[in-house]
Amino acid sequence: MMPVRSPLRLALCLALATGVVHAQDGFVGLPTTGKVDDSRVVSARHGTGAAEVKEGPGKEAPGKAPAPASVRRAAIPAGGITGIVVENTAGEQTEIPLTFGQVFAPGDLPRGAGLSGKLADGSTLPLQVDVKATHPDGSVRHAVISALLPRLAKGQSAGIALVKGGARAEDDGGKPDLDTGAVVSVIIDGERYTASADRLLKEQKPQAWLHGPVVTELQVAAPLRNAKGQEHPHLAARFAIRGYAGSGKRRVDLAVENNWAYEAAPQNFTYDVEVKVGADTVYARKGLTHLHHARWRTLAWSGTAPGVHLRHDTAYLIDSRALPNYDRSVVVSDSALAGLLDKWEGARIEPMGIGAANPAMPGTGGRNDIGLLPGWAAMYLLSMDPRAKQVTLGTADLAGSWSIHFRDKQTGRPISLIDYPYMTILGHPGDTKNRKTGKQEVFPHCPKEACKTPYAVDSAHQPAFAYLPYLVTGDHYYLEELQFWAMWNVFATNPGYRKNIQGLLVPHQVRAQAWSLRTLGEAAYITPDNHPLKKDFAAILKSNLDWYNANFSENKSANGLGVLDVGPAVVYKGKTAVAPWQDDFFTSAVGHVVELGFKDAQPLLKWKAKFPIARMVGDGACWVDAASYTITVRDAPTAPTYDSIAQAYRSTMGELASLPCAGPELAAATKRQVGDMGGYSSTAIGFPSNLQPALAYAADVSGEAGKKAWARFMSRSVKADYSKGPQFAIVPRSLGDDGKAR
Repeated sequence: MMPVRSPLRLALCLALATGVVHAQDGFVGLPTTGKVDDSRVVSARHGTGAAEVKEGPGKEAPGKAPAPASVRRAAIPAGGITGIVVENTAGEQTEIPLTFGQVFAPGDLPRGAGLSGKLADGSTLPLQVDVKATHPDGSVRHAVISALLPRLAKGQSAGIALVKGGARAEDDGGKPDLDTGAVVSVIIDGERYTASADRLLKEQKPQAWLHGPVVTELQVAAPLRNAKGQEHPHLAARFAIRGYAGSGKRRVDLAVENNWAYEAAPQNFTYDVEVKVGADTVYARKGLTHLHHARWRTLAWSGTAPGVHLRHDTAYLIDSRALPNYDRSVVVSDSALAGLLDKWEGARIEPMGIGAANPAMPGTGGRNDIGLLPGWAAMYLLSMDPRAKQVTLGTADLAGSWSIHFRDKQTGRPISLIDYPYMTILGHPGDTKNRKTGKQEVFPHCPKEACKTPYAVDSAHQPAFAYLPYLVTGDHYYLEELQFWAMWNVFATNPGYRKNIQGLLVPHQVRAQAWSLRTLGEAAYITPDNHPLKKDFAAILKSNLDWYNANFSENKSANGLGVLDVGPAVVYKGKTAVAPWQDDFFTSAVGHVVELGFKDAQPLLKWKAKFPIARMVGDGACWVDAASYTITVRDAPTAPTYDSIAQAYRSTMGELASLPCAGPELAAATKRQVGDMGGYSSTAIGFPSNLQPALAYAADVSGEAGKKAWARFMSRSVKADYSKGPQFAIVPRSLGDDGKAR
């Protein structure tokens, strides 16, 4: 029995789903395999009429970015839909268990089609494919793929192409042994409470997450119990036990939770904890303070832990539209990658730590955790580096430490707004009375002294913690983490303001609407088809898109600027100005939701695209000030919103509006060099960087104006260095090989 000794640092590495990760020396290039048929993806997502924008490759062909001399190229066999690279980070290994998540573009893996692995020598690696989500045409959207790789020599890498058809893994009739002896015990005020995975597997009807000839993963959960069999009212354990047939290798995935939604007297608990797998203690800590409505995770292996690192095909992930079109010509700085691990230590990475996240989400200023992906995740996507992966998955594990987790004891799932349309953490208790049932849906009061937390959470500065980790691992923990955050964002406001069951996001700040819409769209997209929350997220997303379309894109009385101007949007300069960077966040989130395939977001994107495009090429405006901190959009708080960008520019710039655009006079007056857009333009988190994703999505749906706007943006004299933080390095999909818009 070989445990993972370090309580969380190495356990988090194991969240890679296939084994321990070890940092390597230097940046290693991206693996590439199949090429997505862009026109088919667009047609499948949006219909044939959506192909107004011709699709093409990115600025630089994937995998051709310049790289340091230390890069080791791994060969992936040709002929696959996509593929992975498996790198051996230990000594010689045999029967190596591999399990990973894989997203597929529409049509690439049709319903019922087989999938096999092709190795460099032409041999076939049988695969188990657990399909989780499908596209409207029935083809596979997301699956968890498993295999047993026969052998890897020390220092060896193996490319595996995922080929449609071919031999599938055969069931030999044997079932993996899932007995691990995994037990968690806590001592609270001198009394011991425990949960045993083996006992729960025997007593309950486990839920199968993975099932097939290669691997079985079963899930069980129960409250912790004392020696008398009495349940702890708040603390519960959730085990996911994974066993690989014939190999004797089993993975223990444990989450300890303090997050029942409607249990009376919610509070923090301080306890001594020990987790054992067989005779080995894999985690122990005295005096752990478990925060209210939070959870922590640890992983261990029964048997030798596999030492491998998997590199997904970044180009395919991006081309599938499951992820934004990050600029693959960006070479992530090796010093930045090393810097991620320099900070990956101490209490931040222990249970109830928060990893790379900012402990005060509402804090102002530019940060690397804000964007469609946080900086660390964008670094991982563009590098496939094990250091970035460790921080990305580790921070997703530790996202459980935030007090936003509300689990429904009736269903065992993250609580749903559809079931409790009047629940909230804000507002008067009287606002939570369900008119149909007559019951109050207010959560039990959590007294301040009993519920202290060192973390401040909000939706306006909320990182995308779990979507990418779930995408690439298929771990159920990350799926639920995504669902917890998506649902918290919609019930965190007053029930009346959000229209109760509709879960409208409009009461939020504009930036909060952006990140909440991002997370909601991702949850609706990637939640498995047979999961009860799938339809709930889809319904809430549709309610929001219907509201935005009715009030803006389909409203003939809506402003001509394409700017959000309701609720908390126009709050600057005496309620006459907006923050364009917040509006840009929202536009980029809408663009992301469009690419995920939600057609109701298309009209909204086309309407929103007007604002970033007009700021760059609109008559009467000057592009060097397109990324200002504020832009005036009306004369008075009760006045109508301007219909032209020229009006907005004149009101914003005053006398400076008369100076020639982008000329030396304007540069001198604003104390910038010619062609500098200002707003911390040289930084990866400045206002022009905030604009870039919105402009990229807008350029793809705005025809010639979009091409001109993007070309002008790229002509600016001061550009950000995205090598150390590429979270805003998103480019149009309609770029030619020369980097210019077509």
